[in-house]
Amino acid sequence: MLYLVPTPLGNLKDITLRAIEILQQVDLILCEDTRTSSKLLNHYSIEKPLTPYHQHNEHKIVAHLTDQLLAGKTMALITDAGTPGISDPAFLLVRECVQKNIKVECLPGAVAFVPALVNSGIPTNRFVFEGFLPLKKGRQTLLKKLAEEERTMIFYESPMRLVKTLEELTIYFGPERYCSVSRELTKMFEENKRGSLLEVATYFKAKPVKGEIVLVIQGKE
Repeated sequence: MLYLVPTPLGNLKDITLRAIEILQQVDLILCEDTRTSSKLLNHYSIEKPLTPYHQHNEHKIVAHLTDQLLAGKTMALITDAGTPGISDPAFLLVRECVQKNIKVECLPGAVAFVPALVNSGIPTNRFVFEGFLPLKKGRQTLLKKLAEEERTMIFYESPMRLVKTLEELTIYFGPERYCSVSRELTKMFEENKRGSLLEVATYFKAKPVKGEIVLVIQGKE
């Protein structure tokens, strides 16, 4: 059996009792970065074998992992933060398990875009999650298409590319389109900056940007 186990975004207290229980019970824990995951596991005195599972090796080891699952092992898949499969590896392994009738269960828990959306002040009844924008190929085409999207839009972005992305969105969506940028969610220096795309872009131009970023943009009226 494979468990998909969400992990805290930053505050180590944001983990469910069931998640701790599952991590204590499984035979093997698959993780994005063993160093990052060890901090969480050590905090809760969980001592289990760890195996790296990330975008650079997932194609190579999926078959091996499913063979172990078919042989009777139980595994938990975790990422550095949040729910596996949301802009993090999981899909390939889950698909393979489904095709081979291996039971898969996803626990409820942390995912970064939900608190960012809810505290944005932007309508939450209809929204679309776009993850990370393409870096080059297809980026302009997608931005032109999304400029007409009427639902609330949610993106992930790196701190290094945030200002550039906000400036591009100002061009394609218009400088007055309302948005919210959330960074360092659940951590000591959590920040939520709201305003027009132009106002928010200007704000972040004037300061160093750190941490994980969630960008929420109001749909076209």
